[in-house]
Amino acid sequence: MTSGTTLPEIIAHRGNAAEFPENTLQSIASAVELGVKHVEFDVQLTADKVPVVIHDSDLERVGGRPGVVHDMYWADLAETAVGENQRLGNRFAFTFPPSLEQVLDALAGWEGVTAYVEIKRASMRRFGREAVLRRIAHVVQPMLDRCVVISFDLPSLRIMQLMTGARIGWVISDYGDATLAEAEAVAPQFMFANLERLPEGIQALWPGPWDWALYEVRDIRTAQQCQSLGARYVETMAVRSLRAAYEENRRKW
Repeated sequence: MTSGTTLPEIIAHRGNAAEFPENTLQSIASAVELGVKHVEFDVQLTADKVPVVIHDSDLERVGGRPGVVHDMYWADLAETAVGENQRLGNRFAFTFPPSLEQVLDALAGWEGVTAYVEIKRASMRRFGREAVLRRIAHVVQPMLDRCVVISFDLPSLRIMQLMTGARIGWVISDYGDATLAEAEAVAPQFMFANLERLPEGIQALWPGPWDWALYEVRDIRTAQQCQSLGARYVETMAVRSLRAAYEENRRKW
């Protein structure tokens, strides 16, 4: 068994999303209260170009109603419940999506916590890359030392890095030679990958100037597997249970 001292650090994927509606202040705050020092969340733009923390471009899954985030003004979206009733019942019926600014305001009070801010490609397709990056850069700039900007869209990350000096993390969709060549050319500080989509039988992750974070990790055995591949971080929605398993493992050591 891997020593508890070398287990990967936990990134809360959309906050403590196993217990709270994802990408909400409640979910993110819960992860921090559980002792996690790394939180990840997604950002889209509203019709009036306000960066908001939400994963999907529509409201069907989290809001249980029709509607497109990009077509709504922030004032209206801020009063739209996103309690994930189908998954969590009616416990969070009065839970609403936060703006990026609101989450970063909360981050300012959480000492030592780093935010991984994922820019969604759906917003860039709707509004154009430049408009999205300028709006997000404006909001992130005051908290730049506490944030890492991440995305599947590598050109956007490079632009954001040049615009602001932000640390960047590339979320890769393919683990192949072309992807490695692009990564080596840009040299992001972080590389993110879905553990389940890595090549079968892989023995080690690509070395480079980056730290690896593997996501969709739910248990300590999988976290240990990620560590053996060379991942410094694992991303999970099951924050409480994985933290508890980590603590139990440390007590054994």
